[in-house]
Amino acid sequence: MAVRIRLPGGTLKMKTCRELRAHERDRRVPVMKMGSLYFVWSKSQSPQEKPRDSPR
Repeated sequence: MAVRIRLPGGTLKMKTCRELRAHERDRRVPVMKMGSLYFVWSKSQSPQEKPRDSPR
């Protein structure tokens, strides 16, 4: 089970090898291996605006 630590600039995740996603395995995001754990850093994204309803 992955552990997530939410920080002001993003999220630090601790995972095992089999829990990694493709973009984490391909190192498209910062990944550091320590022993059998992988530390993955993902930046927080600003919330996207919801589409407005059209007037009727």
